[in-house]
Amino acid sequence: MFLFLCSYSLVSTFHFLFVPVPCAMCQVNPVMRLLKSIVACVRVQLEAILLDGILGYIMRRFLRSAMIVFSWFVVPYSRYTNIKVIRRKLPPIRSHLLEIPAVDLAKLIRNKKIKSEEVVEAYIERCRQVNPLINAIVQDRFEEALEEAREIDNVIAMGINSVESMEEHTPLLGIPVTVKESIAVKGLTNQAGRVFKTPQIAKSDAPVVEQIKRCGGIILLVSNTPELCLLWETYNNVTGQTKNPYDLKRTPGGSSGGEAALLASGASLLGLTSDIGGSSRLPAMFSGIWGHKPTPYAVSFRGHHPTSDFPKWGDFFTIAPMTRYAKDLPLLLKCMSDPTGPKLTLDKEISANGIRFFFMDNDGPSGMMRPLSRDLHAAINRVASDFNAKRVNIRKMKWSLDISLSAMLTMKNIETIYHKTEEGEQPKTVCKETVKYFFGCSDSILPSVIFGHLQNFMKIIPNSRHKHLASIIEALKTEFKELLGTDGVFLYPTFPNTAHQHYQIYHKLLEPMYMAIFNTLGLPVTNCMIGLDRRNLPMGIQVVANPGQDHLCLAVAREMERRYGGWVRPPSEDSHSHAQSSGKRG
Repeated sequence: MFLFLCSYSLVSTFHFLFVPVPCAMCQVNPVMRLLKSIVACVRVQLEAILLDGILGYIMRRFLRSAMIVFSWFVVPYSRYTNIKVIRRKLPPIRSHLLEIPAVDLAKLIRNKKIKSEEVVEAYIERCRQVNPLINAIVQDRFEEALEEAREIDNVIAMGINSVESMEEHTPLLGIPVTVKESIAVKGLTNQAGRVFKTPQIAKSDAPVVEQIKRCGGIILLVSNTPELCLLWETYNNVTGQTKNPYDLKRTPGGSSGGEAALLASGASLLGLTSDIGGSSRLPAMFSGIWGHKPTPYAVSFRGHHPTSDFPKWGDFFTIAPMTRYAKDLPLLLKCMSDPTGPKLTLDKEISANGIRFFFMDNDGPSGMMRPLSRDLHAAINRVASDFNAKRVNIRKMKWSLDISLSAMLTMKNIETIYHKTEEGEQPKTVCKETVKYFFGCSDSILPSVIFGHLQNFMKIIPNSRHKHLASIIEALKTEFKELLGTDGVFLYPTFPNTAHQHYQIYHKLLEPMYMAIFNTLGLPVTNCMIGLDRRNLPMGIQVVANPGQDHLCLAVAREMERRYGGWVRPPSEDSHSHAQSSGKRG
């Protein structure tokens, strides 16, 4: 209130000093009329700026305070539920086949050095070892995968196609691939964690899955996701809670947490995920692997739940690659790329020495986001120093929350629990479902229930406000375009802390805006693994480029893997003999 009164006094003073009192001279003198109009216009603009700044400040402090209050309830609940989680370690990785990058593995299979069946068997065995602990698999197709592997081995043995032809047309030949359950795989469940009386089985493959199969990939399974991908942790009322391989009491993130947990534990090599607000990048960071959000429309978004018929849905949402090794990202993305979408120059050889680097280690600052943990702050600044990155201050980044929520929550016809229902079921209503949830009678998780309230809230915000925020989006796009050009990347935090305990995202709901801003701006971005913190948990950083410059992100990812070691084996039952031998601590 004090700030408001001070600001109002300032505006009033401005009005008194610079706005002349109407007089006869103003009526007859054109110059005076012009000056009066200019001053009036400036006054209106200043009032708008001050009011916008005051309201923005108040809203930011309110949201930050709300998160603090939430923590009073969330943290004790999280610790209570974690009492039930047994602190165990994963079985050790025994098969050397599980630690060969896909690029090299495919080459070995094409050249008859190893058989696809051996590789698929090794991954199936690993899935069976770790899934009772991490709970990442929704449904598998292990027997069908083994049969497909044998057929591939027979075709290779007969020498029907040359090695060169197989490399060009089927670069994933014989390689196992896992898929987020929200992406349609024919014959497997495809309900994105929603509770249905009758299982929802995909009748056809999503276009991106068809492309993976055409490239020779073998689909092993579909993995867990929060209900309708609406949370940055991974749990639902169908499959349950997925756990982080580095510490079972912690989350692998979401919404692609099932894929991330499998990849990090050595039970998958290549994964198909999705990303609308960091859903691929946060799990990649929390699990110590690599997740890339491609340029909009470079990968088809069809065949996914949730979806929308909103014309600009693809500006924000994309299906995305996730890998255990950075060197595999270009291969997987190339196989996923939509033939009708923007052409990416993924085969373009580029050295990190020819790339310009810029960085920020805060969000403006906005006053809403919590500061980076000490280890993450040190690691990000070390990376910036190693790559000679220039510190910049893009002040409009402080609007990340405002513009992202405005852009995403105003999209129409997004699939929610209030839209698609089973045949014969009555549509759910926001108020009724909210009451059911708080009485423990709802089949849905909290984010799915409150999403309807958020959409209704956005409707009461004046269009003038949305237009103002849209102008900030365009200004930010222009700023990045001019800053990065075709040879620059921007280094930025993925999240302010490493993997937290289950459910603690509920008092950190503002921090995902570190990632969501790049969906809003339509920029390609990669989460890169940069080491372990003092708790031996993975740390990550985002590498951002201009649209169509995905190859810059991937080149930097490969260089970071070379410098910092990349994926590190999670602690295992005999980790004393393998203690993170392949990684470097941040």
